[in-house]
Amino acid sequence: MARLAVRLLVILVSLAVALPLAPAQASAFGEKAQRQLNALGCAAGPVDGRIGEMTRAAAVRFQSANQLRQTGTLGRTTRTRLRSSSAVSCDDRPVPGKGKGRRVVLSQTQNYVWLVRKNGSVRAQGPMIDNPSVVSPGTTRVGAKCGRAAKIRMNSDIGGSLWLPFFTRFSPCGVGFHRIPTYKSAGTQIHPDWMLGTNLRESHGCVRLSRSFAAQLWRFGTVGTRVVVTS
Repeated sequence: MARLAVRLLVILVSLAVALPLAPAQASAFGEKAQRQLNALGCAAGPVDGRIGEMTRAAAVRFQSANQLRQTGTLGRTTRTRLRSSSAVSCDDRPVPGKGKGRRVVLSQTQNYVWLVRKNGSVRAQGPMIDNPSVVSPGTTRVGAKCGRAAKIRMNSDIGGSLWLPFFTRFSPCGVGFHRIPTYKSAGTQIHPDWMLGTNLRESHGCVRLSRSFAAQLWRFGTVGTRVVVTS
């Protein structure tokens, strides 16, 4: 009888784990996760308990900052890390690598960019979207490439329907940093800021940034500034 009771208990526990949370429980779980993500600068959006795309994107940013597998789901490992006092914030991350001097650092794994001063302090940092198949890890510099200007305040795409504001070229031939492209006809972005720092979108090769961060990089990335691309 004792063995039967133990087996029944194990079955009941297994069923409890497998069954989905009730709506009220799911909402409470989602709200708590959203508050934690927002407190760490991960931009989960409104605290409404709904685990939608925006919250999943925030989870990816948190996972990338904390060197976790980027699943976008709030599994046990991610939740444990969220509660940890040593959790790395999404918007205040250590610069990867051991480089020195004034530079722009781009991490393709983290989907993130840092502007580093000569003394090693960080001037600004922020999430990005790129295409790692176009730009390989290594060091280059801001400058004219393939006969094209290094800096173009309002660059245009090849088709002519999009603006690429604050364009700062750093790789041949048409690759640079710029704001998320905006439609010339409407002035709206082709995707929202909250997709930055994830792989929910992929650029044609350039590095897309938020409007404010693209403007900061435009000012910081003068011709000759080193750009360090890390995996």
